[in-house]
Amino acid sequence: MRRILGMAAAIAMSATSALAATDIKFTLDWKFEGPAAPFFIALDKGYFADEGLNVTIDTGAGSRESIPRVATGTYQMGFGDINALIKLMDEQPDLGVKAVMMAYERPPFAVIGRKSLGITDDPKSLEGKKLGAPPPDAAFGQWPAFAQEAGLDTSTITIENVGFPVREPMLAQGKVDAIFGYSFSSVLNLKAQGIADDEIVTLLMAENGLDMYGNVVMVNTAFAEENPDAVKGFIKALVKGYLEAIADPAAAIPFVLEHNEVLDKDLETARLEMAIDGSIATPAAKANGFGGVDMDKLAKSMDFLKISMGVSDTPPAPEKVFDPSYLPPAEERMIK
Repeated sequence: MRRILGMAAAIAMSATSALAATDIKFTLDWKFEGPAAPFFIALDKGYFADEGLNVTIDTGAGSRESIPRVATGTYQMGFGDINALIKLMDEQPDLGVKAVMMAYERPPFAVIGRKSLGITDDPKSLEGKKLGAPPPDAAFGQWPAFAQEAGLDTSTITIENVGFPVREPMLAQGKVDAIFGYSFSSVLNLKAQGIADDEIVTLLMAENGLDMYGNVVMVNTAFAEENPDAVKGFIKALVKGYLEAIADPAAAIPFVLEHNEVLDKDLETARLEMAIDGSIATPAAKANGFGGVDMDKLAKSMDFLKISMGVSDTPPAPEKVFDPSYLPPAEERMIK
């Protein structure tokens, strides 16, 4: 009888615990691909559940488009471009979003072209060319600052609006000379289109004068005020996912494949490795711990945004844009 009562009590406690779980709808910036592996590690290995969270993850439509999803409360948290977030906060001081964890310490913003179409490692080779740009693309958002830093004569350059699905195919077919995109996405998508490695030229904006940040985890501010422990728990779980993915990218990819079976394992492993090497496990992240920011660097990056995105001369304070208080201690975020 005691055992039955004990089992009943355990079931009741389990039910109560399940009822007490905090729901978090999370929007990614893009499709379920290799770089999303840390989120699915945290989900499928129960790290979110261990923090008392019931998390659902949806695909996104671009790293700018995820911001209004969070601002409106449609999603409690999301993944998007911090530069686009700064722009919206500058326009709407009461925007209900803030960044709470840095993922891409160095942005993967790039212009990707083909040697046979006249593109070289010199940004000046873009002059006189046609560039394909999806309007919501975060890399395209930095074009004015990149062009100014590179001293380009933009009057000779044609920008053609293209959709995300046709961006790489158009470059593969020679309909444009170069495209804007994330390096680890567009380069590998071009290879999948049959373009050889030595034909692809990647002009990384971070290597051509733009010292700035990329994608962050964002939270709806009203939700954060009401559920600070849930936000801390989410970030703690996600940091675990990122550290595991950094340590073993190949072992991380099956967690994405569970949610998108049409992916190619080798391709997505390469995509994740490129994201880790170029944007995630940077020297700064290794030195200071994954997930944080240098407020001075964040402040200086706003000078670029005044050029590229029309941010005002009085942009939001870095401390308002990024709140580090939800991060675990630095010693729990160190990359090994």
